[in-house]
Amino acid sequence: MTNTKLLRDVIKNSGIKLQAIADKLGISRFSLQLKIENRFQFKSEEIQELCKILEITSLQEKEDIFFAKEVDLKSTLN
Repeated sequence: MTNTKLLRDVIKNSGIKLQAIADKLGISRFSLQLKIENRFQFKSEEIQELCKILEITSLQEKEDIFFAKEVDLKSTLN
């Protein structure tokens, strides 16, 4: 399960727009939003590409964002 808050923070700090990220992933902005909000899961290829785009190099950070065991469901509704 994706940690929505952590992923949103990384995206915000990167300065890269959601549309640009979606374009690089080959999906719509809406699809990206649904995946960020845990309504759909990211494919492994998308996680790999997102890490490149957002310059996530730490295995721990990648795990914390994309493989969270527990997520505050309220944070997915923002």
